Amino acid sequence: MAEQLEFFPVQSPCRGICQSDERGYCRGCMRSRDERFNWQKMSDTQKQEVLRLCRQRLLRKIRANKTSDTEEPQQPSLF
Repeated sequence: MAEQLEFFPVQSPCRGICQSDERGYCRGCMRSRDERFNWQKMSDTQKQEVLRLCRQRLLRKIRANKTSDTEEPQQPSLF
């Protein structure tokens, strides 16, 4: 795939919340450790792919939290 020319550099998604969650992704930007450490070495195309993956991870995390929050408590059977 040909690399598209960019007029502006791809900015880092870092939000200054540098803590890893239980799966190893940053809680602030949703990048993996390797993605964070190698960001400066990546091409713009690679950075765009990382940003796409981060959006997917965030959406998955939001959906998982919604389903656990909306589950109604189970009432024990009376029979």
